This record gives sequence, C-alpha cells and structure tokens, in this order.
Amino acid sequence: MNPIHEWRRGEHVISTDRARIDLDVVHGFLTTSYWAKGIPRETVARSIENSLCYGIYRGARQVGFARVISDCATFAYICDVFVIEGERGKGLSKWLMELIVSTPELQGLRRVALATRDAHGLYAQQGFKPFAAPDRWMERWNPEVYSTGKKSEC
Repeated sequence: MNPIHEWRRGEHVISTDRARIDLDVVHGFLTTSYWAKGIPRETVARSIENSLCYGIYRGARQVGFARVISDCATFAYICDVFVIEGERGKGLSKWLMELIVSTPELQGLRRVALATRDAHGLYAQQGFKPFAAPDRWMERWNPEVYSTGKKSEC
C-alpha cells in the first residue's frame, strides 16, 4: 500500500508521500510522547516504512503526522497522531482525521481502531466510539520494550 495523495488547505499540505517525512521531527515528538516514550529512532523509521503515513506540512516544515497500519482488506489501526505545539488550534488534527477516514484505500474495512488517552472528542467527530464489546479484546502489552533493546524481526 504505497499510494501518494496530497491535499492543500491555505498554507498547509497533508501528504502520504513517505519521502517527505522528516524523521527527526517524527522521532523527536514520539520519543517524548506518553504512548511511545523512549522509542528508538530506527523503530520509528521501520514503522514509517511499513505504514500508510500522513505528514502535515507548513511550507517545507513538517508540523504533524499520523500513520495507519492495515491489511487493506478488513482492519486498520490509526496511531502516532500529533500536531506540534505551535500549529495546534488551527483545525489540522480534525482535517487530518477527516482525510484519513476518507482515504480511498481505507474504505470497505470492517474495523478501524485507535487508542487515545485524551483526544476522544476529536475522534468521536469521525465516528469513533468505545468498543461495543471490550470484553472480547485482549492485548499483550510491554510498556518497557524500548528500554530492553529487543527488536521485532518481521
């Protein structure tokens, strides 16, 4: 799944072109985030290579990001969504989510999931709601994985 889409609004552009992604910006934000604290740079690079990515740009400068992990048939997981501090309050995250859920390659999926600690209102605007049957979901979670030095080999 390597489609390249680009949308413009005023001085901002959202693009799915991985070649435009500024790894320093994405890693710099994620490594201090609550959900990926301490994530190694090479892990971020591998995650970008294996996802449908959305960069938000103001001119040549990257100011936001999100990525989607999907089998392109039944399921997608939206993650690593952020807009840098100086660009917040401009509707960029709402625009980003509108574009993600309307991306042609992500239509017809049975389930699109995400996790958030503090942006429920943003995602609810795009039809997201708590799991209908949370008792069916399970996870293996290792919040210390980035400090162990272990890496996935897939």
